[in-house]
Amino acid sequence: MNMPDNEADYGDHEADPEDLDDADELTTEALVWQLLLLVNPGDEETALRQFSHYREAAQEAGEEAEPVWLLKDAIDWTSGFFVDWKDSESFIDSVTELVRRWNLEIDWGGDPSDEDFLDNTDVPALMSTAYDRLRERGYTLWTWDTGSDNYGGWITSSRDDEAMRLVAVALNIELRPGSDSF
Repeated sequence: MNMPDNEADYGDHEADPEDLDDADELTTEALVWQLLLLVNPGDEETALRQFSHYREAAQEAGEEAEPVWLLKDAIDWTSGFFVDWKDSESFIDSVTELVRRWNLEIDWGGDPSDEDFLDNTDVPALMSTAYDRLRERGYTLWTWDTGSDNYGGWITSSRDDEAMRLVAVALNIELRPGSDSF
């Protein structure tokens, strides 16, 4: 696969916080590219495919479209999650699918296929559990403010926490660790 047009505008292939110190000077596309590298640690091919989807959606949506909503569609169930506030089962399924990329499993503190377990928990509690379990393995679960009854987010390498914060701020994405959901 080829790199995005104007490769020099997107920086190197790893998001480095020092490279992002001037994130407010980068183009939206360059910031999106950096975010995609962060949510796809070590998987540039997936980042490139998602970047292509993002660019197509951005072209169709026009300049008024918020990047986070275009990203949501480009990364859903591959590098990110977006679930209804009461759909604990879909949250578990989505995050389970996301962590398979790194051959990880999450101990949810109960049987995720048990209806009693699902009835006695909610997405924020599950998000906090996933956050804690992933931190133990060097990953961070993030959630962004959807402004709705839904929860959205993604997972990055914990060593990229500062870079993720910088990119999110530059893209006007209100982002929190999964331990502190919206």
